[in-house]
Amino acid sequence: MSDDTIHRPEYRASDDDRDVVAGDLRDAFGEGRLDQDEYERRLDAAWQARTYGELDLLTADLPQPLERQRAQVRAEQQRKADERQRREMAQYFGEWKAWLGGAVIMIGIWAITGVASGEVQNFWPGVPLAIWAVVLLAGGLGGRCAKD
Repeated sequence: MSDDTIHRPEYRASDDDRDVVAGDLRDAFGEGRLDQDEYERRLDAAWQARTYGELDLLTADLPQPLERQRAQVRAEQQRKADERQRREMAQYFGEWKAWLGGAVIMIGIWAITGVASGEVQNFWPGVPLAIWAVVLLAGGLGGRCAKD
């Protein structure tokens, strides 16, 4: 009976559902919430249960197992970290798109002024574009190194 499964008490339970409840009972026993006799009685009942309702009764008076709570916290932390990394990468690529737009504009100005003057001019866009690129690279590498 996974936490994300919506079920009605009269629905038939599967072996996987019974296995989850058995694991919850084992955790409760390990945490000292059940004594040996109660654990064995509930475990036998779990393997004989036919419906979700029968399984739910076996764990209704027990809190969620600590290990599952810890796993859920770890999964949520990982999800948040993955989302943060995705946002940061999207922002970083957005900065490079701005650089490319600036490069097109500066090179366009350089080309138009060269054509208008009738002579080949010094390629001045190279200096600001190089500085801008170094700043973007340093920011990208610095951010990654700080997180590692």
